[in-house]
Amino acid sequence: MKSCKATRIEAILTVDSKGQILLPKELREKANIKPGDRLVAISGCDENGEPCCLILVRAELLDESIRDVLSPMLRGVVQ
Repeated sequence: MKSCKATRIEAILTVDSKGQILLPKELREKANIKPGDRLVAISGCDENGEPCCLILVRAELLDESIRDVLSPMLRGVVQ
């Protein structure tokens, strides 16, 4: 299993009038994201339970092993 950790800000994204977000070409190429790929958005919440961040994960990586990696990061959200 690959390990993953947040290392830097990759891009600033803007939500358009339709509520859609465009991933810049450079980011799509770097992450090898192709048309039709499925991403799962996982939200993180602050101490008041308000969503404050989103994590995008490739859908095919959401097996038992990745849940084991994400669980400690999201423990505060689930409790």
